[in-house]
Amino acid sequence: MFKGLGQLGDMAKIMKQAQEMQGKMAEVQEQLATMTVEGESGAGLVRATATCKGELTGLDIDPSIFNPDEKEVVEDLILAAIKDAQAKANEKSQAEMAKLTDGLNLPEGMKLPF
Repeated sequence: MFKGLGQLGDMAKIMKQAQEMQGKMAEVQEQLATMTVEGESGAGLVRATATCKGELTGLDIDPSIFNPDEKEVVEDLILAAIKDAQAKANEKSQAEMAKLTDGLNLPEGMKLPF
């Protein structure tokens, strides 16, 4: 008669774990908003700083590259530094989420947050 109660206990445990996970994910998201990474190009002549959420927060350009004849080169270096910072931000974000979800036996390739 009470055979199914064991499954209800398991469900309650799963729900509690899900709530704990949700809280931890919120904490990690807050941390990612304040963590920064730095991307660079041109052997460090252009540096871009971004949060791990991908928001660009700073740009440092070595004055030696300001030659009017090389405007396109400078623009390319700036874009490359920004893209590098954004890629590093994405990698850091994924690594932090992976720490959180380690041991949950999620399907391979499933990324959080959704």
